[in-house]
Amino acid sequence: MIYSLNGKIIHAEPGFVVIECAGVGYKCMATMNTLRSLPRVGENAMLYTHMLVREDAVELCGFADTAEMNCFKMLMSISGVGAKVALSILSALSPEQVALAVSLGDSKSLTKAGGVGNKLAQRIILELKDKIKKLGIASPSAGIEESISVTPQAAGNISQAIGALAVLGYTPDEVLPFMKDIDPSLPVERIIAETLKAIGKQ
Repeated sequence: MIYSLNGKIIHAEPGFVVIECAGVGYKCMATMNTLRSLPRVGENAMLYTHMLVREDAVELCGFADTAEMNCFKMLMSISGVGAKVALSILSALSPEQVALAVSLGDSKSLTKAGGVGNKLAQRIILELKDKIKKLGIASPSAGIEESISVTPQAAGNISQAIGALAVLGYTPDEVLPFMKDIDPSLPVERIIAETLKAIGKQ
């Protein structure tokens, strides 16, 4: 399994990028969000990767960060969602926006992605919420005020953020320590983004 690539960008166009490592060019399918974050052709870049193995092909998907990669894997675990649809969703929405949409049951946001109709959007929300329940991950509402010293109103934002982060596979115990230095009055999406950034620095 190739976990990441670090090398020179030798080609890029909508849908994929080619990174040369030790003389070998690796074609990676990528979201528009990842492609926008990359430097210009000829410069070095690092991508986290996920390998897709099918009967007729072996392909790599490249991601700017682990949050996007984890969200891609979660989406791929849903029946009816293949790599093309998962990449389309993550081109239209950030991992934070996908997580928040699932947490709030907002199927309309998911339909912004090409190839995602209302029925599929509702299935994504239903199945991801079901997976979270099976994992025993819940969005805690009690005890947050004491654990990170916030007001009840701010705790609501934190609670929503924790529920959304569960969509990306993080448990409350994993994320709460990283939330202690984040302003709880920030919008939920911003709290999610700041938490993921802090986790990424570990």
